[in-house]
Amino acid sequence: MTARSERTAVIFDHSQLWLHSLERVLPAIGIATRGRATSADEAVMLVKQHTPNLLIAGIDRGPNVAGDLSCVRLAREHVPELQVIVWSNVDEPQAVKAAFASGAAVYVLKTARPEDILLAIRQTSERSFYLADDLSVRNRAARATEEASGILTRREIEILQLLAQGHSNAQLAQLLWVTEDTVKFHLSNIYQKLEVANRTEASRWAHVHGVVLADDATPAGTA
Repeated sequence: MTARSERTAVIFDHSQLWLHSLERVLPAIGIATRGRATSADEAVMLVKQHTPNLLIAGIDRGPNVAGDLSCVRLAREHVPELQVIVWSNVDEPQAVKAAFASGAAVYVLKTARPEDILLAIRQTSERSFYLADDLSVRNRAARATEEASGILTRREIEILQLLAQGHSNAQLAQLLWVTEDTVKFHLSNIYQKLEVANRTEASRWAHVHGVVLADDATPAGTA
């Protein structure tokens, strides 16, 4: 594993024992720990300082849960391309939904086997397996984009696709040769039309409805 291909992470959990366990398994998939935190504020500070690829946040039930979830959102504001993995001992749909709404990419239970945790982390950066139905995924994506055109304008679809690929407002403005205010205007219209509250929900809508491919960096209509 070369330094160039090595991925980095900040890990956060209120328990030193869990932090130690995580730090021991991450090197197995080429991830180096750049910082470890036992508080949400410290985790955000470390993300801002080290700009890692990953934030692995231990968020469990308790009085700190609201602040812990906000650290996911704040960390991604500092590093928009940051992938956040929440691992928790709470196996409840509401907790999972709250984590995703805060910007998490993956939710893993602490009761999972170590190899399952590593697989979940690996899947945030590389697609190493496909389902049988994925053979027609590009055709389905084209059909989904056509269907989305009944809701969104061509420009809005283009912005939604780029947003779903993880681009920040500043990057969108640069890619599309427009101002950030123009991007914000389009995003506001997109949120309203899709009946979503924020960019995380809009991105999830795009992926769920097949409007964007995770491994396709070229939005439809821009080639």
